[in-house]
Amino acid sequence: MKIALIGASGNVGSRIVDEALRRGHNLVAIARDAGKIAQRTGVTVVAADVKDATSLASAIKGADVVVSSGRFTSFGAADLLPAVKAAGVKRLAIVGGAGSLEIAPGKALIDTPEFPEEYKPEAAGGRDFLNVLRGEQALEWTFLSPSALFIAGERTGQFRLGQDQLLVGADGKSWISYEDFAVALLDELEQPKHVRARFTVGY
Repeated sequence: MKIALIGASGNVGSRIVDEALRRGHNLVAIARDAGKIAQRTGVTVVAADVKDATSLASAIKGADVVVSSGRFTSFGAADLLPAVKAAGVKRLAIVGGAGSLEIAPGKALIDTPEFPEEYKPEAAGGRDFLNVLRGEQALEWTFLSPSALFIAGERTGQFRLGQDQLLVGADGKSWISYEDFAVALLDELEQPKHVRARFTVGY
């Protein structure tokens, strides 16, 4: 599979690169600063800005799927979706946030008093992006939300999947490692089960 990955140099993006290469896929790694992405066999590094639809469409053309792990405060659905369509790519996977997950029917994590103020702009951007996708019929999109705590850890391959509700373990914690998030994402790319849907992963 040829995967075009936006935000390949970030914490999540770099783990997605590792997991995709482990499985034998080819990657087009896209970042505004291509110098931040290591040259590796199986990876084609391309400098492109998501806000430049023409250059982005050129970078992702020919990919089987586009994966975006960029920040929602940097660009929105209105920047990304037209470029994906212009490139003729049908599948789009988004590294989402936990803020839009529900902790009770109709109540999102971002709307709780405990939600950190400094994360609200990014979380709100993720929720807006998801809301746009939910009305999108031309693309086969998937939005994968992590659990509340999203950190570096180990690749265990042992985790749970959910849909729109925040996953909380028996120990009361809601978390997932970048590494296992990447496993869940690649599983979905290889065997799609959440087309035009959001799902979540946690321990």
